[in-house]
Amino acid sequence: MVEVEASPPDLNDKASSPHHTMTMVPTEGGFAMGKRKDQGISEPEGSRKKKKKQVATPRPACSWVHFSRDFIKEYSATHPESSGLKAATKAASDAWKLMGPEEKAKYTTRAREVWDKYLSSAPARAPKPRRQVKLPPKTKLVTRCSPGRLLNVLQRLTPDQKEAVKSMGFGSILGLRCRTLRRSLCLWLLERFNTVRRSLEICGERIPLTPRDVELVMGLPASGKDVVNSGSDELILQLRKRYNATNRGISVRLLEERLAAPEAGEDFKRSFVLYVMGTLLCPTARLDVSPSFLHFLTNMDVLHQYNWGKFLLDRLVREISRFRQGKQRAVGGCLLFLQLFYYESVAVGAAYESAPVAFPCLFSWGEEEISEREKQEKELGGYGSGEVVCMDRGLGMGSLGYNAQTDSMPLRAVEPMQEVSHAQDMEDQEYEDTFTEQEHAHTDSIEGNVVCAEIEVVAGSGPVPCGNIKYGCTEVVDYSKKRDHEEACPYAPCPCPLQNCKFVDSSKQLSSHFSSKHWDSGRHFQYDCPLPISLSKKETFLVLQAEKDGILFLLSKGTQSIGHTIVISCIGPSSSKECFLYDVVSEKGSSSLRLKSSAHSFPGRFQGLPPVDFLLVPFAHLDSSGQLDLEICIWSLTEPGSE
Repeated sequence: MVEVEASPPDLNDKASSPHHTMTMVPTEGGFAMGKRKDQGISEPEGSRKKKKKQVATPRPACSWVHFSRDFIKEYSATHPESSGLKAATKAASDAWKLMGPEEKAKYTTRAREVWDKYLSSAPARAPKPRRQVKLPPKTKLVTRCSPGRLLNVLQRLTPDQKEAVKSMGFGSILGLRCRTLRRSLCLWLLERFNTVRRSLEICGERIPLTPRDVELVMGLPASGKDVVNSGSDELILQLRKRYNATNRGISVRLLEERLAAPEAGEDFKRSFVLYVMGTLLCPTARLDVSPSFLHFLTNMDVLHQYNWGKFLLDRLVREISRFRQGKQRAVGGCLLFLQLFYYESVAVGAAYESAPVAFPCLFSWGEEEISEREKQEKELGGYGSGEVVCMDRGLGMGSLGYNAQTDSMPLRAVEPMQEVSHAQDMEDQEYEDTFTEQEHAHTDSIEGNVVCAEIEVVAGSGPVPCGNIKYGCTEVVDYSKKRDHEEACPYAPCPCPLQNCKFVDSSKQLSSHFSSKHWDSGRHFQYDCPLPISLSKKETFLVLQAEKDGILFLLSKGTQSIGHTIVISCIGPSSSKECFLYDVVSEKGSSSLRLKSSAHSFPGRFQGLPPVDFLLVPFAHLDSSGQLDLEICIWSLTEPGSE
């Protein structure tokens, strides 16, 4: 209902006329109705009958409604020329915004009194039932790794396009035969993947993963220059425009459209690499392809010189770490590599034990072979019931690497079996060319499709030198204990933390190298003494070197959605027993954040969220230029567990 307050027109008043306007003051429910009328929205006939029956005791008005009632009455009396309720309501809104808390207190008190009275007299309302949201099962795995989608594109490539793929070093991808991931197996492997040690802990054993394993399984080179997917956005500005790259990424469908064209030039090569990265080798948690990949695609002539095996493994570890930390719902990285590595490393049949290693293993696994393997796994009682044979087959050998594998095991080239019937002859010829090139890269001589290199027998026992002999280790251990020794070896290689330096040596030699070659690229500090430091907006790390013993530390700055992560690590073998405590303090005004933790040893820099304790500094603690000011102190504590 609408209240009407107006006095009868005075006939002696000159302002009175037959068109005298009567001002209508809205009640709590009249504002919405008046708004609809002012906007020219008419209610359909019968709408009143369809309205729900109003509650006997309506909910009380808020302080704004109490104010607007009084204001509109006064405004209408002083502004008879106004155009009605709409103008009066707008004037009330403007006046309300300009009022201070003290002026609003009158209406707030009135609204509170009415509300208290309403609560004491109105009957309790029955709570509205909440909609039950069905959550997905915990065992469900979401991933963007889609070999089937890539396989569809591969089947449409022309001979010229396949030659272009081989020239970039991606010829092994043409031998892809499987379409789907076994998600239950991938989830099982993810639960047993150690991101710090980069190893699979299955069947009672720890199997380290190296770029050489990626080379054996996927056929990608595991030597050469590091793949760098970062740099100035200005360098890739034109490429971003060409691929319509947004903050979310590059559309996979756009890449599919580009790959459908018959041309095999530079644009095709770049589109193909982006598509392979986004659908198989390095997919992220998003549907689109990361535009950061454009950084290593500016010069297409050097793609074959990159260490793709290391890049794939680094991205896989990074994506699994982010998934475990709850930063993303989907799992990124090449899960197909994990799946095929498991198939090749764990034997479930007698015929499997003596089978030579195929290079690459990717060629050996199609849908039929995978279905048969899954059937055998089920018969044995599930995953992890087989026997680990990776060492015998040259996989998971850690620092022994690919050289030991080629000396101890014969390689066999596998003829890729096409599961489609069209263009069979042309595809067979292309695949023969593919694995023939791969054999030339890793064997001495080829006769037909069989490797004829002489095989040296490596004894399964006896004394052998440590794999870190070139870094200074002189230990000779039994072959069966070689892996355990190398995991704890103090001469384990540590790369120089600076991006443009390729120096790799023991932590002791790295300290001398940094002092002589990069003395102006870090900060020297004294133990037990506070050190103020500042990191600019673009600085992501700072190398710290102790003046007393030359030990190197790395202060790493990561970026998250609400701030920066700060962590200090000691550059050295992961097995190092040296323990250093450190303090990190960030202050802004009266606010202070502090972290006291241990500097764990890592051989180099790590990506993503740190796997150890870290300090999260909100963006509000930065100055106007994005600079982060910290105060750190590293204590000369060398006994673990002591204070």
